[in-house]
Amino acid sequence: MGELVLNPIVPKIQPSGLTLTLKEFAQLPPTEPKGQQARVNKIFPIGNGNQRLFAHDLRGKLYEIEEGKSHLFLDLAAMKPAFMHTPGHGTGMGSFAFHPQYDHNGLFYTTHTEQPEKSDPADFSFSDTLPRKVRYVLTEWKQNDPQSSEFEGTQREIFRIDMVTQIHGVQNIAFNPLAEEGDEDYGLLYIGIGDGGSVGARIDYLVQDKGKPWGCILRIDPLGNNSKNGHYGIPSSNPFVGEEGALGEIYAMGFRNPHRFTWDASNEGRMLATCIGQHFVEELNIIVPGANYGWPEREGTYRIDKIGDLGKLYPLPANDSTTKYTYPVAQFDHDEGLAICGGYVYQGNAIPELKGKYLFGEIVSGRVFMVDAASLEIGKQATIQEVALQLENGKPATWDELTDNVRTGHNRVDFRMGIDADGELFMSTKANGKIFRVVGGEVGAM
Repeated sequence: MGELVLNPIVPKIQPSGLTLTLKEFAQLPPTEPKGQQARVNKIFPIGNGNQRLFAHDLRGKLYEIEEGKSHLFLDLAAMKPAFMHTPGHGTGMGSFAFHPQYDHNGLFYTTHTEQPEKSDPADFSFSDTLPRKVRYVLTEWKQNDPQSSEFEGTQREIFRIDMVTQIHGVQNIAFNPLAEEGDEDYGLLYIGIGDGGSVGARIDYLVQDKGKPWGCILRIDPLGNNSKNGHYGIPSSNPFVGEEGALGEIYAMGFRNPHRFTWDASNEGRMLATCIGQHFVEELNIIVPGANYGWPEREGTYRIDKIGDLGKLYPLPANDSTTKYTYPVAQFDHDEGLAICGGYVYQGNAIPELKGKYLFGEIVSGRVFMVDAASLEIGKQATIQEVALQLENGKPATWDELTDNVRTGHNRVDFRMGIDADGELFMSTKANGKIFRVVGGEVGAM
C-alpha cells in the first residue's frame, strides 16, 4: 500500500477574522431528565415561500417554532409502536422534509429507527447471517389541514432499510429548495444513507456496490410508483437507471456517512454534501450524479486498505488519475476535529460578511468553519477558516458556556446548524435543547 501517512493535512485551520453574534432563540422541551436533555438534530423551514420553521428531537418529537416558542407538531414516537431512540449514535427520528407543494397536498416525510425484531420486514436487507441492529423507516405523512399547527391525518411507509449497527443510518432527507415547478428536480426526495457501520464491522461488501443502497445518496419521486415495492417512483433521469444490476434509486455513491447536504444558490444550484470520516479525514463534496466518492477505499484524498487495518492511511497511487473516484473539495483531519457538521451557503441579509460563504462546523467540539463557496472546485482543495462566536453583549462564547457546561456522550457538544426561509442561520447542540440565532457578524481578530 506504500508508506503510511501519519499527518494527512499539515497546515492548521486559520482564523477568518470574522466573529458571529448569537442570540438565544428557542428552547425545545426536555425529553430526558439527565444527559442530553433534547437531542436537537435539524432546524429547517417548510420552504417554497412558506415561512413556518420546524425542529426535531431525535427522541421522536417534531416541533414548530413560532416567535421563539416551540409547540409539538408531531409525536412520531407515540405513533410508531416499534420506534427506538437508544442507544443514541443516530438512532431515533433521523430527519424530516416538507414536500414543495405542502401548502396544497399536506405531505411531509420523516425517517426513524425501529427495533428489527418488533417491526415489519425491510425492503432493503441482507443475508440472515449478518446482524441487524436497527431498521430505518421512511414515512410519508399527509396533513388533513396544511395550515394546522398540530398533525392530524394519515401516514404510509415509503421503504424500510436494515443496518448492521446503529450508526451511519439515514441521517438526512431533503428536497432541492432551488427547484421550481417544471424543473426536472422538482418534488424529488434526496435520501442520505450511510454504510450502517458495515465497514467497521468488516462487512465492506455492502458498499461500493451499485446494486445496494448502503453508502449512497438516493433520489426518488415519493409520488411515483415504479419502485420494486410500488410505494415510490424512480426518476428516469437518475444516473444508473437501466444499468443491469444497479439500483435506479442511486444518485451518488461511496460515502461512509453523507450526514448533511444542501444546494448552493450562488453557484448554479450545485449540490454540496458532507461526509463523516472514520479515523482521519472529514469531507465536503460537490455532488455529481453517478459519481463515486470512494469509501471505503478512500478517505478524503487518501487511500485505505478496506480489508486491512482501517486505522492506517496511505497516499494515493501514482496512477490515480485513471481511477473512478471523485474527491472532496475541502477537507480537514482529526487534528482539527472528529466529525464534520454540514451547513449552508449563506444567502441571508443580516450578515453581509457571510454572503457566498459555506458555513459548517465540527460536531464534537462545536468549532465553526467557513469556506468561500465560489472557491469550491473538483480537483482542488479550498481553504477552510475558523469563525469565532460571541453573545450580544460582545462576550466571547464557547459551547461549554452556551450549554451550561453540559456535555454528554464522550464529552461531545453534538453541534448542529439550521436555516430559516430567509436564509438566516441557527446553531444548536443536543446538550440542553437551546437554539441560537446568528444575528450579526463583525470583522476583527479572533
